[in-house]
Amino acid sequence: MKHILAVLVENNPGVLARVAGLFSRRGFNIDSLAVGRTDDPEISRMTIVVEGDARVLEQVTKQLHKLVDVIKISDITADQFVDRELVMIKVAAEPAQRGEIMQIADVFRARIVDLGLKTMILECTGNEEKINAFEESLRPYGIKELVRTGKVAMLRGQKFTTINNQREED
Repeated sequence: MKHILAVLVENNPGVLARVAGLFSRRGFNIDSLAVGRTDDPEISRMTIVVEGDARVLEQVTKQLHKLVDVIKISDITADQFVDRELVMIKVAAEPAQRGEIMQIADVFRARIVDLGLKTMILECTGNEEKINAFEESLRPYGIKELVRTGKVAMLRGQKFTTINNQREED
């Protein structure tokens, strides 16, 4: 089972390396990892997707808690959350095919961010299933390059607060 961990950390150099190293040393695979600072410039938030059973999740959580820079860890998998990914795809696009590709972009609410002589770059955001479907829809045109972010997720109707490490209602 995939677990989505929301981890608040101090925004210090080397924190990402320590977290990634922890997973590597323990032999746990990170399915997805996205990091960015929060509204507080001294705190960053990591969204980590890890696959494993309850034992794996418990080990990961225990090891993360040992890291000095970790403030709070929440497994939000069972809660109601909104998640998104971003993909940018460069496809072969001869002038005769551009109309079809633009129709696909419209269906997925994607944007064309670059138009070359023989290629187009499109960006799309959405949940994992939408991004997978968008990618598959463009595959027949010839994907030249693809880059995809990790998952970011946020609880619905609740927010994290670092005061007393408790959740706070909106």
